[in-house]
Order: sequence, then structure tokens, then C-alpha cells
Amino acid sequence: MLILVINAGSSSIKYQLLNMETTTVVSKGLVERIGTTGGQLTHRYLNGNSLEKKTINQEFPDHTGGMKLIIDLLTDTEIGVIKSLSEINAVGHRIVQGGGDFNAPVLITDEVKKKIEEMNPLAPLHNPANLLGIEVAQQFFPNIPQVAVFDTAFHQTMPPRAYRYAIPEKFYTENKIRSYGAHGTSHKYVREQAAKYLNNEHAKVITIHLGNGSSITAINEKGESIDTSMGFTPLNGLVMGTRCGDIDPSVLIYMVRECGVKFEELDDLLNKKSGMLGMTGHSDARDIENLYKAGDEKATLCLDLYSYRVKKYIGAYMAALNGADAIVFTAGIGENDFQLRSLICKNMDYLGIQMDDSKNKEYNSPDEIKEVQSSDSKLKILLIPTNEELEIANNTLEIISKK
Repeated sequence: MLILVINAGSSSIKYQLLNMETTTVVSKGLVERIGTTGGQLTHRYLNGNSLEKKTINQEFPDHTGGMKLIIDLLTDTEIGVIKSLSEINAVGHRIVQGGGDFNAPVLITDEVKKKIEEMNPLAPLHNPANLLGIEVAQQFFPNIPQVAVFDTAFHQTMPPRAYRYAIPEKFYTENKIRSYGAHGTSHKYVREQAAKYLNNEHAKVITIHLGNGSSITAINEKGESIDTSMGFTPLNGLVMGTRCGDIDPSVLIYMVRECGVKFEELDDLLNKKSGMLGMTGHSDARDIENLYKAGDEKATLCLDLYSYRVKKYIGAYMAALNGADAIVFTAGIGENDFQLRSLICKNMDYLGIQMDDSKNKEYNSPDEIKEVQSSDSKLKILLIPTNEELEIANNTLEIISKK
């Protein structure tokens, strides 16, 4: 049973081919800079017990060209991992925004594609590209079932008190303005891993997904998301690489009225020019941490503000859950940046959160679950590598098994 997972971006295609009987990654890779110059495909393929690497530099005028090269490599006579596309049983697609229409993965139909397109205004950076990935994949795999797995689906269990905004009701009933959240696939996966690790299916967990995009979720004893930091769009909540996170809405009005910012510039300003980039001139946490170590004032303030925002959400979600069994750090920054983990957990002993600094420094980019709390901590502090592709593949397998 082989399932191909596709995560299409506006100028990229990330993919994995998984053997679901062993949950082994048979091949994976990334096509970058589609539609611009300097295109590159980084492809890895299983050779014995290890993944070998092949890099190809060429221009990709569109996603179709990128997908064709992926398929050529998967079926290549020398490095291919399959002989023909008929060996692939299904394709699973990551879709960022499903609105309130989808609370679970679904088999892709024309009606599903139409609804995904209708959600484009809610995730303008993601949904159009996700939909394009579906269209391209259907060209090459016309007879293979394809499944949409939505980042927002996991958060559909949030109660109205968490997802509604205090604005006139017509904007909710007529325009569907509410909090939808994001990163649900990652939050669901790491919570399930935490529950297994703790041997407690009723574990209350706060999951902290920190990457270029970041979010935090409160998950109750039933494994349900009851609140999450991202809102109507992925712009809300924590400080991110280029996104501002929480901001007083009147600031936007002031920017337009008093600062000369044009209304049509706001989306680009808040999504692509703010966050860590806006504060320091850098969007990569590794660059900012190097500046922080060198005593740079802007970097110091940025990491202080970043960690403080996460800390506040942890406190809020501890209250929402009436306590938790564990907090989980995951994703690129969460798994790799011990400095930020330390800043976030500092001075939280009143909530029962105490980190062991030596363990925290030791474990970066863990290949399995690691504990970094001190012996006095009332909560487990876990580092859990996220695996959204495996979660998407599992969801896809579940859907096609029902056919």
C-alpha cells in the first residue's frame, strides 16, 4: 500500500511517498522556485536502509513541469522506487483552509474542489496553491483516489465561545467570519503521540507548533481542540517569521488614516513584512538567535517578545483546560531551538512548568520523543517531531478503506 502525499505551495511542491504497511518513507523531496529563476528539485529515494539524495537544477515554468519531473524520478530505471504509477494506491493533499464545511478528510470531487476554491479569501497564500496541486495531480493520476486533508478540520471541535468574534452576528451567519485555526494536522499528530507516550488516552495537552508559521492549541482529555491561537486566517496569534500575530485592529485603521499606508498594502505588510522580519530584518530564527548571542538589541527584544507571547498563551490555555498533563514543542523552531524553549518556560514554576536546562540543550531535532522537564516539574515538557505527511497518509488510507 503506497500513498503519495502532496503539499503544494505557490512556488513549490513538497512530497512524500510512504509504504503504509511499514510507515516507511520510500521517497520524498521538494521542488522549489516554480515560475521563477533558479528552480531546484531535491529528491531523496530509499536505497537499502538509507535515503540517498539527488539534486536537479532546472527551471520550472509551472507546477505541471515540477510534477512531471517528480514522477520521472519515482519511476526512473536506475533510482526509481516504483516501476509504474499504478503501484500508487492514493494521493493525499494538504489543504490549509476548509472553513466550517469540513471537519474531517474527504475524497476529492468536483464539489469539494469548488468549496476549497470558495475558501481562497480565508487563506490567500495557501488554498489557491493547494488547489493547483490537486489539479496537477489529477492530470497525472486520473484513476487514483485523491483525498483532501484540512489543517482546519481538527479545530472544528472548538466551542462557539472560542471561535466566535464579538461583532454583529450577521458577519458570522452571512459571511462566515469566525476563528478557524490552522496547523491542525500537526497538532493532532503530536497530541496522539504524546498520549501514547504518556500511556494516557485522556491526557490534556498544550501543543506548541513553532516554525516560520506558529500556533498553539489547547487539547482536552477527549483529544479535542478547544482553542487555538490562529484565527480567521493564519495571521492571528503568535509572532511568526513574517506575520505579526495578535494586534489591536485599530492599529490598522491608524496606519491607513495617519501613516500613509494604502488599504490594499495591509495584507502584504502584515503577512509578509512583519513578525521577526519586521522587528529585526531577518525572518529565520537561526539568524536572529546568532544576533541575540552577539548582544544585538533588536534580536534580544524580538526573542523576548516572541517567547512572551507563547508564554501568555500557555497561561491562558492552562486556564481553559483547568490544568494540563504536558506541553509539547514541535516543528522547526520548537524541535531545534533550545534557547527559545528555555525563554518560553522560564519563570513558569507557579504553573508547575520547570525545565531542566541541561536536558533542553542536549536535545535538538530529536528523532523520537524526549522529556526536558526537571524532576520538580508537575507537567511533562516534551519534544515531539511532527510528521504531518504521515498523518495525511493515515487519513488518506482511512478514507480510501471506506470506499
